[in-house]
Amino acid sequence: VSLLTGISRSRAAKAIEDGQVLIDDEPVLVRSRRVQAGEELTVPDIAEGEVQGLRPDPGVEIVVVHEDAEVIVVDKAAGVIVHPGAGHDEGTLVHGLLARYPEVASVGSVLRPGIVHRLDRGTSGLLMVARTAATHASLVRQLSDRRVDRRYLALVHGCVEADEGRIEAPIGRSPRGRTRMAVVAGGREARTAYTVQERWGRPSTTLLECRLET
Repeated sequence: VSLLTGISRSRAAKAIEDGQVLIDDEPVLVRSRRVQAGEELTVPDIAEGEVQGLRPDPGVEIVVVHEDAEVIVVDKAAGVIVHPGAGHDEGTLVHGLLARYPEVASVGSVLRPGIVHRLDRGTSGLLMVARTAATHASLVRQLSDRRVDRRYLALVHGCVEADEGRIEAPIGRSPRGRTRMAVVAGGREARTAYTVQERWGRPSTTLLECRLET
């Protein structure tokens, strides 16, 4: 990280500690973590001593389904981008969170304040946001240890014949588009269990409940 950014090793270590260094959009938890083939490393684009802030945007709609002193649970709609990234430096969920909950600015990374996990732009669902550094560290650790149960509903083309099953395939950045994920050789291990909820014939479609195991 130090070599890639030009910042000092101590600043690089602090960036990792703050959750600013990502591998495939997930915070790196251990400094000695090695990048594997097919993974994408994201490092903070900041110079030594420089701090980049985000401008709160009260115009971003946020649907809160739960909040207490430690955590906020947001119902993210499909089409909403969670945090700033390439080509998206405003109007994200994070900008709206900073307007409504300014205290999260000091939690986690500079560009992902309070964010514990992410949902793709096209995915709707519940998103946890930490309000304190201790809560952020605890939730990230629980996700890393796979102690959080994450389930999704997926509507897929075609008839899935087996009532239940498991998909095991390596996931990495798609060679056809770096903003998309795909099954690629050398990608990181991924396992998802599924259960059929309903099937329709015209057009052939299946509703699945998917449970992430990795």
